[in-house]
Amino acid sequence: MPKIGMEQIRRRQLIDATLVTIDHFGLEDTTIARIAKSAGVSAGIISHYFGGKDGLIEATMREVLSQLSAAVAERRRATAHHDVEGHINAIIEGNFDRSQVSESAMKTWLAFWVSSMHRPQLKRLQSVNDRRLFSNLCYQFSRRLPPDKARDAARGLAALIDGLWLRGALMPERFDVDAALRIARHFANEQLHSCDSQAALAQ
Repeated sequence: MPKIGMEQIRRRQLIDATLVTIDHFGLEDTTIARIAKSAGVSAGIISHYFGGKDGLIEATMREVLSQLSAAVAERRRATAHHDVEGHINAIIEGNFDRSQVSESAMKTWLAFWVSSMHRPQLKRLQSVNDRRLFSNLCYQFSRRLPPDKARDAARGLAALIDGLWLRGALMPERFDVDAALRIARHFANEQLHSCDSQAALAQ
């Protein structure tokens, strides 16, 4: 009989091996044989647990997305409910968490974005992630801004987060996470206080 918990151990082992293999070879050249070699298991184990390469790639991406959600949630739990700036900063910081800016994670994200244009299951995951980021930001901005301005602010900040992350991923040796955080926070604060500034000018 298999040991209790062995399935979760094997799945975790194979997902970690997939991240390493994508880091070394890229997604297109990540094969079942290479993943199995990295994990130190037989190729048949991958089919047993994931049904093949596509299932394992999807599971790996779900794991990266789960790490992103956990990074944001951890920061938001430490933020008071009424602190709008704090919750927006938690979302920003979670998107630049160490789990999202490691070299293997960034390469996996880049490969995922490209592949999502051609693979329906990955496109679905990407759409869910995009909607979650926009929805969370929109809700927080709407606590301080009119609906139309909240939506625009959420779209702008989501695009800025993605853009800053992408530039960092393309030049990892020069990726200044602190600078990215500072730029994103500055944009968010400008949006939150835009109505205050307009009201002051109108007086």
